[in-house]
Amino acid sequence: MGCRKRATKSELLRVVAGKGPDGLPAVVPDPTATSPGRGAHLHPTPECYELAVRRRAFTRALRVREGLAATPLGEYLTAHPPRSTP
Repeated sequence: MGCRKRATKSELLRVVAGKGPDGLPAVVPDPTATSPGRGAHLHPTPECYELAVRRRAFTRALRVREGLAATPLGEYLTAHPPRSTP
């Protein structure tokens, strides 16, 4: 979604529209891909995340009318850095 490059589903992180810790609408990670509702996928890297935020891609991809806070997703990516491939 951020960099618009194709990848297999196992390489991507699914995100959904949900509620942040403050109770406001937010983009939340769905690493198990089991949350209900419309989801979108992006590479679990800070670069792809920043591109998606800059392009305001989350609101469009998740088809929501109101703005979504991306902070919970950013915190998740910081806490779970992408695995390097050998």
